[in-house]
Amino acid sequence: MSRTPRDRTDLTGKRPGKIGRAGKDAPAVEPLNIVHGALPSREVILRFIADHPQKASKRELAKAFGLKGDSRVELKHLLQELEQEGMLQKSRKSLIRPGALPPVTVLDITTRDKDGDLIGRPAEWPEDQGVAPAVAIRQQSPAGRQGKGKAPVAGLGDRILAKIFPAVDRGGPAYTARIIKVIDRRRGAAMGVFRTAPGGGGRLLPIERRGEEMVIDPDFTGGAADGDLVEIEVARLGRFGLPRAKVLSVVGSVGSEKAISMIAIHAHGIPHVFPPAVMAEAEAAKPATMSHREDWRDVPLITIDPADAKDHDDAVYAELDPSPDNPGGVIVTVAIADVSWYVRPNSPLDREALKRGNSVYFPDRVVPMLPERISNDLCSLKEGVDRPALAVRMSFSGEGRKIGHTFHRIMMKSAAKLSYQQAQAAIDGNPDDKTGPMLEPILKPLWHAYAVMKRGRDRRQPLELDMPERKILLKPDGTVDRVFVPPRLDAHKLIEEMMIQANVAAAETLEKKRQVLVYRIHDGPTLAKQEVLREFLATLGISLAKGGNVRANSFNGILAKAEGTAHQTMVNEMVLRSQSQAIYSPENIGHFGLNLMKYAHFTSPIRRYADLIVHRALVGSLGFGEGGITPDEEAALDDIAAEISTFERRAMAAERETIDRLIAHHLSTRVGEEFAGRVSGVTKSGLFITLPDYGADGFIPISTLGSDYFIYDEAHQALSGERTGLGYRLGDSVTVKLAEAIPLAGALRFEMLSEGREMPTAVRSFHKAGRRDKGQVRKKPGTRPPRGRR
Repeated sequence: MSRTPRDRTDLTGKRPGKIGRAGKDAPAVEPLNIVHGALPSREVILRFIADHPQKASKRELAKAFGLKGDSRVELKHLLQELEQEGMLQKSRKSLIRPGALPPVTVLDITTRDKDGDLIGRPAEWPEDQGVAPAVAIRQQSPAGRQGKGKAPVAGLGDRILAKIFPAVDRGGPAYTARIIKVIDRRRGAAMGVFRTAPGGGGRLLPIERRGEEMVIDPDFTGGAADGDLVEIEVARLGRFGLPRAKVLSVVGSVGSEKAISMIAIHAHGIPHVFPPAVMAEAEAAKPATMSHREDWRDVPLITIDPADAKDHDDAVYAELDPSPDNPGGVIVTVAIADVSWYVRPNSPLDREALKRGNSVYFPDRVVPMLPERISNDLCSLKEGVDRPALAVRMSFSGEGRKIGHTFHRIMMKSAAKLSYQQAQAAIDGNPDDKTGPMLEPILKPLWHAYAVMKRGRDRRQPLELDMPERKILLKPDGTVDRVFVPPRLDAHKLIEEMMIQANVAAAETLEKKRQVLVYRIHDGPTLAKQEVLREFLATLGISLAKGGNVRANSFNGILAKAEGTAHQTMVNEMVLRSQSQAIYSPENIGHFGLNLMKYAHFTSPIRRYADLIVHRALVGSLGFGEGGITPDEEAALDDIAAEISTFERRAMAAERETIDRLIAHHLSTRVGEEFAGRVSGVTKSGLFITLPDYGADGFIPISTLGSDYFIYDEAHQALSGERTGLGYRLGDSVTVKLAEAIPLAGALRFEMLSEGREMPTAVRSFHKAGRRDKGQVRKKPGTRPPRGRR
């Protein structure tokens, strides 16, 4: 199974009860002075949102304060002002205070308080917002709320989906939470690699960059052998010496580099073994019937994928529009494997797919969302084989505007399986025996249709970041062969744009049918991030307009000004950092990066659960027969969207960490060598360095930079010496020496060999002014450099 670049750019009113043991009295909270029907003050609004996060939408606020007519308009303007001033920010369908938790959050239960009550923290929390807030977990009675149903019960180490409330007890955690669902059990056990020690017992080598070694006594090895990946619990923490641990279970050997991805799989709790019931259901599946299907087996749809792809979930075809009302127009057909026919709601296959959320791609393996019997066989659009699909026929005008579309449930037969390189070579004048006969009737119409669609894309102006994606090529033994940047072909862009438009069509159709769905949404950058970017760009003489109405094309103008200059890479990276994270949500706010108002993932149901939900919604709302969305699914879409958004971030973290470990292992024999690098991050504690030739990231602690007094200037993204005026800035090309490599943790530590360059005048003036504030960092002589981290 291979991933393909289908749609890149991709971004109750009651107070809760007391927490803790009976008899604890929470301090009284001063009630809000609400005048029904009158526009509240800014302070009242902010207090109300903090105390009632579940009622923090514009509609709920208007209802709570009894506002109607012009008062609702005034409330809207007031909320916009608070957003522009950074006092509020959007989170899915609600407004929250900056740094606050959204009403529904995924938490990891990490510890207990002094009274034994469970404490959790957000599973995902931006590093630039400091320490994640603690949340006190409210365990319900076994009978559930109001004595109805069975309440979920969680324990230490579990990952949960929870409803968030502001805490009444101001002396404890800022939030309380009610458990909605337990996602994963016992995630709290630490992991590491066991190494035997003379005389028995051993040591645990950490797999986290900030982890530390632990001692394992002979009686607590759990049968682990040297080189085994193990789960442990801390047995004792002392004031002196290393912590002591006990092996709970042996995951397996990490003696070969092929096993490195298993570290991330287990560390992130990614399900990778299908239960017997799931495999039995997959193996028992029968080919789809013609019930409620149109016969499209004569339509010459083709698949275009990576050369090593094992599944093919989308096919395309294009032709000129014969309608006299659409001169110069084209019709583009996109067919997507009909996974909803085989994976029915609440079946073992469905429950396991939701538990995984998406397929996870590592350099040496794929952890699929669905068993191979489904993903690589029955739902793979194989050449010359009958396969069920959902298809959309889209009409575009000669200017590239989509003027109409229709959905169909079909039976198709792929006319050909091509690779990107194969299709591109044919268009470039080098067809082979297979593509030669297809050039005129199939390939050239596809490229002509893409040229038409591109006119619409160019007019829409989505965010166009230039960030090359590096790939790792492994040798047969699992070691790194080379790191390379694959060429970005028109064949890639053709498939990408056709998939994006199919996703738009899915969202539009479901909205028209008033069918609830899961959108792919991407909010615009926060005002705080815009301000950081604005200050940085000002140091380069590039302006970014103030205000909350920034659009994707505003950033494209900035990128165009930086193109071809020494700052091009640096500006691309800073624009990328300013962007929000795309997520899934039943509430639509549009997709900022793609500059689209309606967007839903539809084109990869084999590898993304969100797409499967959209398929079911289309089947149900269009009357396409079996496999439609159920009322229970519709009611649970908020929870499903929160879960799959978290699982997506989990997959991204696991993939990145595995690449880091592979590269660190690859470079571990080259400690002491010099490398060409680039400053990819500047913080108060040091510099992040990227080795472009390897795709590797490492760290230079500020304590090793030199004897000068270094100051961190956020606006210039620089560390510069107060005495010399020399320093280092984001994007600088530097020469570094590899000082340390820790393969298991994926960590590299470098030493700087390049002398700092003269800092911009504004930075030196900043130094001469003698300012001492929180943006300033001093090198601390005599301290031991921390291990590399990114």
